[in-house]
Amino acid sequence: MWLPLHKMCLRGQTAFRRSFVSVYMKRSGHRHANVSHFSGRFVHSCQALVYRNHGDPSRVIQLENIDLPPMGANDVLVKMLAAPINPSDINMIQGTYAILPNLPAVGGNEGIAQVIEVGSKVESLKAGDWIIPRDAGLGTWKTKAVLAEDDVISLPNNIPLLSAATLGVNPCTAFRMLSDFEDLKPGDTVIQNAANSGVGQAVIQIAAARGINTINVIRDRPQFAELSERLKAMGASYVIKEEDLRRPEIKELFKACKKPKLALNGVGGKSATELLRHLQFGGSLVTYGGMSKQPVTVPVSALIFKDVKVRGFWVTQWKRDHYGRAFRAMLDELCSFIQQGKLTAPACTKVELQDYHKALDAAMQPFTSRKQVLIL
Repeated sequence: MWLPLHKMCLRGQTAFRRSFVSVYMKRSGHRHANVSHFSGRFVHSCQALVYRNHGDPSRVIQLENIDLPPMGANDVLVKMLAAPINPSDINMIQGTYAILPNLPAVGGNEGIAQVIEVGSKVESLKAGDWIIPRDAGLGTWKTKAVLAEDDVISLPNNIPLLSAATLGVNPCTAFRMLSDFEDLKPGDTVIQNAANSGVGQAVIQIAAARGINTINVIRDRPQFAELSERLKAMGASYVIKEEDLRRPEIKELFKACKKPKLALNGVGGKSATELLRHLQFGGSLVTYGGMSKQPVTVPVSALIFKDVKVRGFWVTQWKRDHYGRAFRAMLDELCSFIQQGKLTAPACTKVELQDYHKALDAAMQPFTSRKQVLIL
């Protein structure tokens, strides 16, 4: 989700207290290492995409060898399998995201890994398990990692690799927004912009699995018809162009389905205002991103005469507030959808780690609807 915000450095006990890369790289005093010795045991290095300054990802990201930190009794050693490049990852590297790690840092906040070894006090995991990060900031664009047991959560290893690698951010965002703001029933309607984004595709599929109609708004483009058909194949009820929201013909659509209870905004600006205009009385507009980099403007009439609710949502904060059973229950339901064929990964391009420049460049292109996934 593209969400440029004022820089807010982390202090105290936050997600990045668990990020080892900046601490260890400063401790080691050098960039490249092969094998290091800690407290009687050998700890090997890994390859990682490191940035030492904020800026253009294609300029500041470098592939380096870094040492793994020593493994403790409550830690697990994992091999990273795949990690996507999300808009929030790009924002973090640029230095415009809401939370920023200490530098140097490893890029990536999401991905799937397999446990290789567990510490003597680890109880919830075993070798061979698949895990994803519980929180942002662990730096997933690397080949191996030593992570605290409490910082990861397991997934079944019988789901597709790309589904697992892309599960922790966009589907979780979609799931929570469809669950937490309005009491949606089968037959109700949700309207969203950025419908071809990773969040948008997950909204379409989760809503379809629950019997909820979706009106999906995308920008006009040369391949509009092709993209529209692809979204409908996922379960989209309607796919329309942004300019169609302002045309009188939109009234005909609402003769076929209920007016939306919920509007999901990943764009901001005029696009968000148009979503607001079509909400039913008392409905909610939830903003999770701002790709246009324009503020959300709320008409006074919508507040007074339609009593709409205007909210924001950030999945990182939700995970921090719901660290236990609610998080586990959400992942279990999402994995059940995957196993039933009701939720698939977004269209992905798999890229080898050594070709990271190509992946970063592709991830930043306009109108992109394919997720770049680093194969580690």
